[in-house]
Amino acid sequence: MRGLRLHETRRARDLRQNQTEAERLLRRRLRGRALGGFKFARQEPVGPYFADLVCREERLIVDRRTAIRGDGATHSTDEERRRDARRAAFLVDGGYRIARFVNEEIYDNIEGVLETILAALERRSTL
Repeated sequence: MRGLRLHETRRARDLRQNQTEAERLLRRRLRGRALGGFKFARQEPVGPYFADLVCREERLIVDRRTAIRGDGATHSTDEERRRDARRAAFLVDGGYRIARFVNEEIYDNIEGVLETILAALERRSTL
């Protein structure tokens, strides 16, 4: 049992209920062990952070990011990039690997995204 963490549980539920279309699309393709028999959890608390999708068994986190647009509109300010770097360092130090994809990759090339995720999972499984 992972313990009673009401704040994390509530936050994870909120994130699951308010997921983006890209998250929905990716989740549909990963649920039910549909990718190589690997199980994924969504909006999983990992320390003080939440992983969009995580395969606990293989310690692989799948993150979705908004792309930086040519007109400068983005969710990637300097502070957000520093926060992302701290988050990534925490997760990697905890033994996780991170596969990041921008929304456009998920929309335009979901098969390629799935192949990349499966390759990362299988690479770890054979070690």
